[in-house]
Parts: sequence; structure tokens; C-alpha cells
Amino acid sequence: MKALVIAALLWPALLAASLWQTVRDPAAAWPAVVRIAASRVCHRLPERSFHTAGVQWPVCARCTGLYLSAPFGAVAAAAAVRRRRLTPRHQMLRCLAWLAVPTALTLVFEWPQLLPVSNTARFLAALPLGAALAWVLVQTSADHRIH
Repeated sequence: MKALVIAALLWPALLAASLWQTVRDPAAAWPAVVRIAASRVCHRLPERSFHTAGVQWPVCARCTGLYLSAPFGAVAAAAAVRRRRLTPRHQMLRCLAWLAVPTALTLVFEWPQLLPVSNTARFLAALPLGAALAWVLVQTSADHRIH
């Protein structure tokens, strides 16, 4: 459980640090390693990514929303676990499904090109899902450890 919380905190920090480093020094080598790692979990399409000072963020707008909200869900879940308040699985899954709806809606409109979906909309829609996913992962890992 602790490893999941730490990862939820460190991954977005590492993404931000690599962006900051690339903006400051485009020739820096270590941010390339982060981009390669990020490319394993994200398509990183330039048109679906934010840019700062002409530098593409390490992950797309949707993944940015997922990763930036995950620490909140992970820390909240860890606090609940410490108080011995595990959420029943059926409630977690129901909550996860509801909080996935905004992201699902962006995909429903985006894939068949019914409506243009902005990077800001992708980012904002992913925020609740990222926190919920982290909550479920931390709670589930704690549930296995306790039982």
C-alpha cells in the first residue's frame, strides 16, 4: 500500500520535473528517459498534449489529469485505511464507474469525431477518474494485506 501511495506522489512530480528540466535545458538527458517511460503508458500525441514554452508535456492531457489527481485519491485512501475504514468493493467499483463517466463521454464524442474535444476538457474529465483509480488501488492493496 505504501509503495502505491509513494508512486502516486512521485510519478507526477517526476513528470513535472522532467518538463521543467527540458524547458530550462533541452539537451538534458534524463528527461528523455522519463519520456520513454511515459510512452509505454501514453500515446503522447502532440495535438493531444499540453505544451509549455514550446515543449510538449511528457504525457497527454488526459493522462496528465489522471496522474495529477491520483495523489489525492491515494492519500485519502491511505488515511481511510489507517482509520480502518475500508470501502466495500462493490461501492468502490460503483464509484469508479460513475467517476469514469466524464472521461468516457470525451471518448464517445472524440473517437467518431462527433465533436471536437479540447485538451482542457480531456484533462478535467480525467481528474475524478485518476483520484478514484488511486483510491481503489490503495484500498484494494490494503484489503489484501489486512485479510
